[in-house]
Amino acid sequence: MADRRPMGFSRTDDRPADGAAPPAAVLPDGAVELDDAIAADLLPERPARGHKGSFGKLLAICGSLDYAGAALLVCRGAGRAGAGLVTLAVPESLQPLFAAKVVEATTMALPEDDVEELDPEPSIARILDHEHDAIVIGPGLRPGLATAELVRQLLSAPDEGSPAPIVLDAEALRSLATMDGWWEGDRRPSVLTPHAGEFGRLRAGSGHEAADDGDLVDDDAARATAARAAATEWRQVVVLKGARTVIAAPDGRLAVAPFENPALASGGTGDVLAGTIGALLAQGLEPFAAARLGVYLHGLAGEQVRERFGDSGLLAADLPDGIATARRRLAGIAERRQGGKRVGFTVRDQDLTDPGPA
Repeated sequence: MADRRPMGFSRTDDRPADGAAPPAAVLPDGAVELDDAIAADLLPERPARGHKGSFGKLLAICGSLDYAGAALLVCRGAGRAGAGLVTLAVPESLQPLFAAKVVEATTMALPEDDVEELDPEPSIARILDHEHDAIVIGPGLRPGLATAELVRQLLSAPDEGSPAPIVLDAEALRSLATMDGWWEGDRRPSVLTPHAGEFGRLRAGSGHEAADDGDLVDDDAARATAARAAATEWRQVVVLKGARTVIAAPDGRLAVAPFENPALASGGTGDVLAGTIGALLAQGLEPFAAARLGVYLHGLAGEQVRERFGDSGLLAADLPDGIATARRRLAGIAERRQGGKRVGFTVRDQDLTDPGPA
């Protein structure tokens, strides 16, 4: 008889044939496995009389001609995660293209010194002059020295005021990997969202040998140890993506997501995650809370789609709607736990009995 592969939701499909509960996951030292209750407690409040200004303004610096989809996925993920207003900042020559594609988001043109090549100095000035509560930078950006310089300048904390937190993904991470000591000095509060390959390049750029970190794909203990060490050294929150995504805080706190979902192994899913975490930062969550809740919402959304389509066939564009329904489900849990206090999305009484996805 052929071997049977696990199907459906990863958190329950390893249940033994006799129906007994699956063995508990072995967590790294001091780590907490995320669950519905933990995630529900992280939800930002959603007052019934709130308006778009109440729920955060996110600036997404993303996209290029070859990777327009990345920018659109960031914006849609952010909107479904509850951001009140999303602005997409793109090279000025591409603004007409993106303005025709995004519906709910606004667009902002950034100065160029060549076609699609951002001019860092005036771009930074325009970004800092724009009102925003959080930033996402990196998905779909054109590689190059100008992009790296933009990332470097933007990561530095401004001299005045409290700098908006930032999510660094994709090309922003590759830019950081080329900079010596990028984590030194005053820096914006940040969430880095690398997959294993990007994480390895960042660690190498910090002077660490890949062999010292071990297997960052299949070894959960090695992943947790490396993520915690990196977050401590870089003084930023690190989200090491993959099966059982690890979220590490600079103070050593560690969280692990319960999801192992091969359906999420497709292009663009990380862009949705970046937008989701950025939206939660814009709504006022501190970086470690926004990263944990964003990862959990993203994982729940992936499970919903996997239940419909199986282990393959998931498109990144399938995820944002699932982000919203997952948040709605957690809001119902939070309201029951908090005696009816409204959090997350406002939930009608008859919705509270909806169990949602497993």
